[in-house]
Amino acid sequence: MRMEQKSTTVRIHGQDYTIRADRDDEYVKTIARYVDDRMQDIARDAGQVTSLRVAILSALNIADELFQERESGRPDAVHSLEERARRLVATLEEVVDESSSESSSKSSH
Repeated sequence: MRMEQKSTTVRIHGQDYTIRADRDDEYVKTIARYVDDRMQDIARDAGQVTSLRVAILSALNIADELFQERESGRPDAVHSLEERARRLVATLEEVVDESSSESSSKSSH
């Protein structure tokens, strides 16, 4: 039986996003904080880069964490990181869609 999806608004890298998920609000907010922390770290280290570039670099770093956990052979950690990765992909899709929309509206002016 599939749980009903709920909407939770989170702030990631200075932008508000409404995330629909079948998990409780606290879980979604925890994942969002994790992604935001990673993006803030990348932005601080990378200097002046676009939000899209920060999101992609953050995704690569989180994917690296996932792969390292897989190699460690701890199934509980792998499951947790796979969930984080799925949530990150959904967030990145929103960021990319939003970035594309912003770019096309700016170029039409």
